[in-house]
Amino acid sequence: MDQLLTMLRAVGDPTRLRLLLILREAELTVSELTQILGQSQPRVSRHLKLLCDAGLLQRFKEGSWVFYRAAERGPRAELGSTLSTLAEDEPETLEADRRRLAGIREQRAAQAAAFFRANASQWERIRSLHAPEQDVEAAIVRHFQSQPVDALLDAGTGTGRMLELLAPLIRRGVGVDASPEMLAIARDRLERADARHCQVRLADVFRLPFTDGNAEQGFDAVLFHQVLHYLDEPQAAVAEAARVMKAGGRILIVDFAPHELEFCRSELAHRRLGFSDAEVQSWFRAAGLDAMASEAIAPDAGQGDANKLTVKIWSAVAARKPARNRAKEAA
Repeated sequence: MDQLLTMLRAVGDPTRLRLLLILREAELTVSELTQILGQSQPRVSRHLKLLCDAGLLQRFKEGSWVFYRAAERGPRAELGSTLSTLAEDEPETLEADRRRLAGIREQRAAQAAAFFRANASQWERIRSLHAPEQDVEAAIVRHFQSQPVDALLDAGTGTGRMLELLAPLIRRGVGVDASPEMLAIARDRLERADARHCQVRLADVFRLPFTDGNAEQGFDAVLFHQVLHYLDEPQAAVAEAARVMKAGGRILIVDFAPHELEFCRSELAHRRLGFSDAEVQSWFRAAGLDAMASEAIAPDAGQGDANKLTVKIWSAVAARKPARNRAKEAA
């Protein structure tokens, strides 16, 4: 009863109710919320604290910014859903807030477009090196269609493309990345795709901000898509992912087969020139995962020269309790 009264008191204010309703539609910073509500930052911050204390909002720090989002699961999320339904009977205030939210989304889209333009030549060069993206994405979808996915972790999510691609196949998705610029693009992409069950967070793939997985909790699917070749210690990232996986969960690694294109290191910041089956399987064993069959996706026949790369997909299952990340334990 006390928890219910706390939640009701938290939303028993027009400003806090507006905050809760708009944060059910997007995750936003304090400054963005002040634009929507037309109120001062200290006032908005006080209201946000009360809603967070009641468990109706979640708070995530991303560099110097802090994002807020409505609770996603449990009775607090159910209360938010009920209030949202009731608010549709008197839509005037909410519609005005939605119009201002649309303006913020347009600003985000403009920033994302500028970032893409600045980096387009490099990304196009990377795309031209390997198997067609549509073939790779089709293979990834096939892997995730094989059984239901309750919670997906996209480790190194980048622009959020994998979350967008897999959103129809999963109940909940979380993408993590160390780049705030990439996360801004991913957030805009997911909002435009209406993938509200997916979110992104600033985090280090070597130290994921999630509890250990077990038979009852954890991610039942983890994806590394074109991430590990950028890392100094890809095995440590796989071990950390295994730590947060649910028992019986699956991990999918999508990366390059071994190659000799040294300019990928000098010009594209690749730390590793692909991975062999034996190497990836050794990571799986060390992390307490059982390797499954791998798949190779070669360039189109017309592209098959020495400067083209084969994409590999490796998968494994957490048949037993994942091994803890020794680096994390030592920290």
